[in-house]
Amino acid sequence: MESSIPIWLVELLIFLFGALLSAVICRILCRSRKTRKKNMELRQEREIIFDFIHNIGEVFANAEEINIESLLKRILFFATKTGKSASGVIYLYNEDRTRLFARAVSGIFPPLYDVEQVHTEQLLAKSQHLETLVKTRPVDNGEGLIGTSAAVGSGIVIEDAELDARVPVYHDAFLRIHSLLIVPMRFGNEVLGVIALANRTDGQPFTAGNLNLLQAMADQASVPVHYAGLKADLDRKRQLDRDMQTAQQIQMSLLPLELPESEGVRIAASNLPAFNIGGDYYDVIQIDSEHLGIAIADVSGKGIGGAMMMAVCQGVLRARAPQEQSPARMLSELNRVLSANLAEDMFITMLYMVFNTRTRELKFARAGHERPLLKRPGAKSSEALDAAGIAIGLADEKIFDSAIQDASVQLSSGDVVVIYTDGVTEALNDKNEEWGSDRLLQAIDDKSASGVDELIQTVRTRLARHIGAQPQYDDITLLALKVD
Repeated sequence: MESSIPIWLVELLIFLFGALLSAVICRILCRSRKTRKKNMELRQEREIIFDFIHNIGEVFANAEEINIESLLKRILFFATKTGKSASGVIYLYNEDRTRLFARAVSGIFPPLYDVEQVHTEQLLAKSQHLETLVKTRPVDNGEGLIGTSAAVGSGIVIEDAELDARVPVYHDAFLRIHSLLIVPMRFGNEVLGVIALANRTDGQPFTAGNLNLLQAMADQASVPVHYAGLKADLDRKRQLDRDMQTAQQIQMSLLPLELPESEGVRIAASNLPAFNIGGDYYDVIQIDSEHLGIAIADVSGKGIGGAMMMAVCQGVLRARAPQEQSPARMLSELNRVLSANLAEDMFITMLYMVFNTRTRELKFARAGHERPLLKRPGAKSSEALDAAGIAIGLADEKIFDSAIQDASVQLSSGDVVVIYTDGVTEALNDKNEEWGSDRLLQAIDDKSASGVDELIQTVRTRLARHIGAQPQYDDITLLALKVD
């Protein structure tokens, strides 16, 4: 008896084989489509990266025209494009590296801090309000997700932000954070700032692959950011150098080219500005045939601001000197004119003296300045002459006027009076040691009988020997008067 396979079984096997073959083919086609899609995404990412590198190259090609703000916007554009992000922000450290400030914002980036300050009605009424909130709220180093990424120097990827307590919760749909990606911008071992992206446009969460790609771009972007910062510093230095050169020219024009000669008295002076930038001022004014006005001052601010204040000071002093022979009232007038125009962190110490060449009386007043030194012939050492007063710009007119007082001393033949700024006694050597008042007094005692020119030269020589090659941070100004 022959065995035979039922036809229905054969048909079933053929059907099952066809179904299996169709499933295999569908799976292969599906996998092929996924592979093509993946390859397309990789090509797109590669094109973006190449485009990014090309743009970075253009930045270096135009190094003289690097603008940090436009550079950051360009970097953020490629970062959001690569990460398929709806919004992003770039934070950079401030100069002392204690805080991070948002320097570029793209899209609607929800603030990661101070949620209670974000009001929907304000956002709808003013499109820039949200960006302003982000840019005006600095982040302390180590604070929150941004500060932590910068402090640690590693990236953070949060796939589901709603499950992470570190991410703020917004009830408005357009502010809600679904996924977050944060990477540091590293230049060598230094972190310059942070790039943060929020929410992918395709609704998918950020992945470790997105983190690695963005980190590579951030590190690459840190190179032009670093050099753009150096260029900005260089530009500031060049501007400062120009300002300082202008200030030096102003200061040198204020100092007298020649000191007036008056019968019965000899005067010599010296000024050595620190770093070629002056904050000191001195002047000798021939008030009338019998009176000399002698001034020395030190402004706390350097540069153009300090030089301009000294210019105003000289103008008032020379204009008022013929009408005012009281040093205290002269300084009160200067305080009234100058204090209204001085910056909050600026003040002026000043000593003003009026010498009567006929009677040899010396009147003086001190606005917080170093006391004048008097060396009489035969005296063992110099004595400091005192008078009450406070610096110009530190108090209002009423307080200043009540504090400032005239003092006077009767001089005789051979007496020497030395006035100076604190740059003389505080001049430093390479061991950070000050020259000191004792060395100044010793120089005066040694050379007071030799004449004012030799006295000034001796002080300068001994100062130079003490200072050596050490740069000085304050001006060195000295004036000596000797009665014949």
